Amino acid sequence: MAQDSVRLLGLDVGEKRIGVAVAYPDGIVVRPLAAINRSSISYDTDKVVSLINEYNVELVVVGLPISWNGKLSHQAKLVKSFTRWLTDASPVRVKSHDERFSTVEANRLLIDAGQKPSRNKGLLDSASAAVILQSYLESTRFRS
Repeated sequence: MAQDSVRLLGLDVGEKRIGVAVAYPDGIVVRPLAAINRSSISYDTDKVVSLINEYNVELVVVGLPISWNGKLSHQAKLVKSFTRWLTDASPVRVKSHDERFSTVEANRLLIDAGQKPSRNKGLLDSASAAVILQSYLESTRFRS
């Protein structure tokens, strides 16, 4: 993959890991990367900023786990806090995007591809990040 053609980074922020995916500007190819094992807020944001620089990212999309009733759960509040830290550390824009059902969809896609997501949680987290990024790209196509 040519690094100069990747412009979007998707994140699925959890308490133990951050799933990561990248996308070409046209949004046709979204690819999961290795998940980041969480350590500290500074370590976590430094790892994301490193990926931003490595992949020449122009926009980071962070999945926001909004509950069924539209309210922010405890996890959503943690993600919003992480997003604020990342926004302060990031050289590029950071946006939140509704991630409802992303893990369910990622799990289904991995099983359909013959993977066992229950054995590799990092793979599931990054697949979820890819689903979040794809959802974001699709939502922006309809607004254009």
